[in-house]
Amino acid sequence: MGKILVTGGAGYVGSHVVNILGKAGHSLIVIDNLSSGKKESILYGKFIHADLSHDKKIDEILACEDVDACLHFAGSIVVPESFERPLDYYQNNTFNSHKLIASCSRHGVKAFIFSSTAAVYGHNENGQCSENAPLAPTSPYGRSKLATEWILEDAARVGHLKHVSLRYFNVSGASVDGRLGQNSPQATHLLKVACETAIGKRKGMDIFGTDYPTYDGTCIRDYIHVDDLAKAHLDALTYLLDGGQSATFNCGYGHGHSVKEVVSTVKKVSGEDFPVRESRRRPGDPPKLIAIPQKIKSELDWKPQYDDLEFIIKTAYEWEKNLLSSN
Repeated sequence: MGKILVTGGAGYVGSHVVNILGKAGHSLIVIDNLSSGKKESILYGKFIHADLSHDKKIDEILACEDVDACLHFAGSIVVPESFERPLDYYQNNTFNSHKLIASCSRHGVKAFIFSSTAAVYGHNENGQCSENAPLAPTSPYGRSKLATEWILEDAARVGHLKHVSLRYFNVSGASVDGRLGQNSPQATHLLKVACETAIGKRKGMDIFGTDYPTYDGTCIRDYIHVDDLAKAHLDALTYLLDGGQSATFNCGYGHGHSVKEVVSTVKKVSGEDFPVRESRRRPGDPPKLIAIPQKIKSELDWKPQYDDLEFIIKTAYEWEKNLLSSN
């Protein structure tokens, strides 16, 4: 096959997918503007410093390179921030994605894999979502991602570009080989924040909302190890290049853990009893959000290997300790 274009390949999920694709022997071109990712996180492929808003640059790359597939990770992902800067989220997550999809269509790219989100479901009635669940995102982040899913669906109807949209649940942990992890300087993901607190990088942490209609009053989420998520991208790529039709898949394990459970497990794994404050709810947080993952398991033959909260936290905690020592 030809080369694979990876946008946002220096970021958290993108770098882990580049790692697994590189190990599998694929030829990669990695684009990133390094606004949040780090160049040293790109372990394979040819790196090009570029921003998706520069559509002429993207056209030049696709015109010069033999690209068969595009994996698109570049985007803004912080739900609370999306309420403060909604137009920026539509610009980055929707408008720039439209430019990329159009360029891929013009240059004969066969397969497109999109980094979507469970935030497209919003406040699902029972908190468990199949791919056919109602789509009612409650944040500009979720809406901007859903709009891109729609663009892909419509583009596929009139052209040759087949796509898979992968709706991530709560991505967590660090690579099992110890080479990669989450580098975000202003982290908002619960598990990373808790691990940073455990190693003393933070003086304490907040739990946002303890009055939700759940068994302990805190939000329940489906936490998926980042290497299992990366493998889902490899499986999706194989599926499309083998002739599979455009599709959407949930990426989660099918069960959840509460915020309090995650915090207590981080304390157990680390052996540290750090301060935890109870704060008000944040906008856009549904009480419970859990994947129904049967479709991805049956159609892509996806077999997750790291469905264990303690193991996920252990990889994240070891990564944070390594970051601390290297700094």
